[in-house]
Amino acid sequence: MRKTIKFNPIAVGVMLACGASLSHADPQLEEVTVTAQKREQSLQEVPVAVTAISSDQLMQNGVSDLTDVQKLSPNTTLQASRGTNSTLTAFIRGIGQQDPLWGFEPGVGIYIDDVYIARPQGAVLDILDVERVEVLRGPQGTLYGKNTIGGAVKYVTKKMTGDTEVNIGGTLGSYNQRDIKVAASTAISETVNIGGAIASFQRDGFGENVRTGEDQYNKDVLSGRFAVEWNPSDTVWVRLAGDKTIDESAPKHGYRLVEGLAGEPVLNSVYDTESNMPAENLVETSGMSLTAEWQMSDSVTVKSITAHRTGETETAIDFDSVNRPDFDVPAYYEDDQTTQEFQLIWEGDNADLVSGLYYYTGTAAGAFDAVLGYVNLNDPEAEPTLPVGLTQQVAGSVDTTSLSAYAHYNWRFAEDWNLSLGGRYTKDEKDAEVFKANFAGLYSPTFAGKYNPGQPAAIFLGALTDYENSDSWGQFTPHVGLDYQIDDDTMVYATYSAGFKSGGFDMRGDASVLPSTVDGFDPETVDTYELGVKSDLFSNRLRLNAAAFRADYNDMQVTVQQFTPGGGFSSAVLNAGEARIQGLELEATLAMTDNLLANLTLGLADTEFLEFISGGVDVSDERDMQNTPDTTAMFQLNYSMVMDNGAELVFLPTVSYRADTQIFETPSILDQEAYTLVDMTATYYSPSGDWNMSLVGKNLADKEYRIAGYGFGGAFDTGFYGAPRTIALTGSYNF
Repeated sequence: MRKTIKFNPIAVGVMLACGASLSHADPQLEEVTVTAQKREQSLQEVPVAVTAISSDQLMQNGVSDLTDVQKLSPNTTLQASRGTNSTLTAFIRGIGQQDPLWGFEPGVGIYIDDVYIARPQGAVLDILDVERVEVLRGPQGTLYGKNTIGGAVKYVTKKMTGDTEVNIGGTLGSYNQRDIKVAASTAISETVNIGGAIASFQRDGFGENVRTGEDQYNKDVLSGRFAVEWNPSDTVWVRLAGDKTIDESAPKHGYRLVEGLAGEPVLNSVYDTESNMPAENLVETSGMSLTAEWQMSDSVTVKSITAHRTGETETAIDFDSVNRPDFDVPAYYEDDQTTQEFQLIWEGDNADLVSGLYYYTGTAAGAFDAVLGYVNLNDPEAEPTLPVGLTQQVAGSVDTTSLSAYAHYNWRFAEDWNLSLGGRYTKDEKDAEVFKANFAGLYSPTFAGKYNPGQPAAIFLGALTDYENSDSWGQFTPHVGLDYQIDDDTMVYATYSAGFKSGGFDMRGDASVLPSTVDGFDPETVDTYELGVKSDLFSNRLRLNAAAFRADYNDMQVTVQQFTPGGGFSSAVLNAGEARIQGLELEATLAMTDNLLANLTLGLADTEFLEFISGGVDVSDERDMQNTPDTTAMFQLNYSMVMDNGAELVFLPTVSYRADTQIFETPSILDQEAYTLVDMTATYYSPSGDWNMSLVGKNLADKEYRIAGYGFGGAFDTGFYGAPRTIALTGSYNF
C-alpha cells in the first residue's frame, strides 16, 4: 500500500521563516558554475550580482522563452514588447529600453554565446538547446562585448561531447499549443563534432479580431541552430555556429481601455481587437559566428569571436484598435551587424586578467506610416484638417561604428583579500539619415499597395524633417572592487562601476516642431555602487546571496511624443532626466531535507527622479521610473520524490509578485496595480534518465495583468497583457 504524503506549502513556509529543520539527514546544496567573469567559477566566488539558471531549472520551472526568466531574477523585467511575440522589452534595476525603434541603443545587453544582439527585434529567445541562462545586474563592459549600462542576459548553449546524442521533445497545451523540438549531435571524426537543433512553436490566440475572427496573441515560430566544433588538440577549440528564427505570429493589437472616437464599446476580452489592419506580421533574424580559443600556456588563453547577424521585421500597429484608420501604423525594420572581439586571458598564482578589443559595425533602418485618417487627433470634435485624411511617413537609417578596449584585473594582495580594477574606453560614431513628411490621403506610396490595395496612394505634401548628420562620443568607464573571504563559506564585496550608453538621432524627430532634433541627443551615464555578500551557511544547507546598490543615473534619454495642433504627431528624444535608483536584492536557497528545497528571491527598488525637464520645466515630482516596480519577489518549493525503481518526481509550486508598475514615466490609465501569479509544475524523470515529462500550469489563478501599452490619451490608450491561465504537458526523450 502506497503511503499518502500530505504537503502544505504554507506550513512549510512558516517553518522556514522560523528556522525549523525538517531534515533527518545532512542535505547539501550543489555548486553552481557561471562564466560571468569570462572563466568558469563557482557562483559563490563571483563578486557580482548574478542569477544563474541551469537547464534543469529552466525545465522544472516550465520556462519556454526568455520572458519567463523575469520572475527568477530580482529587479528584472523581461517582457514581449507591444504588438509582437519576439521583440524584447528588458529593464534591470530601472534601466532599459522601452522603445524598440531602430537607431536606439538597448540598456540591457542580450548575448548568445558571447555574441551581442544589438536590436530587440527577435530577442525574445525560445529555450532551445540551452545549458544555462545568466542574468548580470548592473553596468557591464570591463569583461566582454558591448558596453551595457543596465545589465546583461547571457544565453549559453551546450558544448558537444563527441557522443552521438538525439533529443526529441514536444508540448501539448492550452489554446492548441503544439511545440516540437529536435536536437542532435555526433562526432564525424576524432576532432570534429557536428550538431543542430530545430523547433516549431505553435499556439492559437488568446483572443481574436472580433471583426474578422483572426487570431490575437497566437504564436507561429520556427527556429533552428547548427554548430560544428573542431578540437585539433587539447589546447585549441573552434566553433562555427549559425541560427535562424522566423516568427509569423499575427501582430498583437492593443486593448482599448475606453470607448472609441465614434463610441465603439470596450471589448469583453483584453485579448480581443476590432482592428481594420491585416493580420500579417513577420520577424526574421539570423546569424553566424566563429569562435576560436587557444590555450597558449597554462596561464594564457587567447580567444576570438567573429559574428554577423541580420534581421527584418514587417509589422502592423493599430493604435486605435477600431475598424477605421484613425491611427494605423504599418512599419518595417531591417538591421545587420558585424562584430569582432579579441580576448587575452591570463591566470597567475595570485592574480588574473581579462582584456580585450571589441569592434562593432551595424546599420539599422526602417520606415513607417502614421495613417491618421479623417480625424483631427488633437481635437476629435474639430473639422478634419484634410478631408481626404492625413498620413505622416517616417523613414531613415543609422550606421553605427563602435570600437572599445577593456581590461579587468583581479589581484589577491593578501590572504582572503582581493582587489579588482577594470576599465573600458568606448568610441561610438553614428551617421544618420532622417526623413519625415506629410501626405494627403491614406497610406504613402511605400505601403499603399499592401495595406490599401486598389486605392490611390497618398499625395506628397512636403517634408517636415529631412537631414543627414553624424556625431561621435567617447567615454571611459571604470570599475573598482574589493572582496574579502571571511571564511570558507562567506565572501563580502564592495564595487563601483560606471556605465555608458551613446547618444544618437531620433528617427521620428519632427524638425518643424523641434528644430534641434537634427543635432541628436547626448549619451547617458550611470554610476553604480554595490555592497554584497555570498554565503553558504549551516554546512552548505543555506545559500544566501544579497546585494545593496545605488545608481546615480545622469542625462537620461527620454522619449516624448504628442499630437500636434495640425492633426499630426511629433516626437523628441531629450536628455531630460537625472535619477537615483537604490535597492536591495536577496536570493536564498535552503535544503530543508534531502528532498525539499525552498527558493526565495526578493528585489526592492527605491527610484526617484531628481530632474525631469519637459517644456523647459522640471516636472520630476510628477514622474516615476517605468517598468520598475518597487518590489519583485518569488517563493517556491522544490520537492523531489525518489521512487523505489529509481524514477524521480519533482513538484515545484511557485508564487511570484510584482508591485505597482508604471508603463511610462508619466502616470496614466495604463499603469498596472500589484499582482501575484501562481504557477505549478510536476516533472517525472524515468528510472533510466532517458526521458522525462512535465505538467506545467502557469497563472493558475487566471490573473489579468498589463505588461505594456500605448498612451496617447483617451481612445488611443491601449494595453497589452500577459498570458492567461495555461496548462501544458511537455516531454522529451534522449536516444
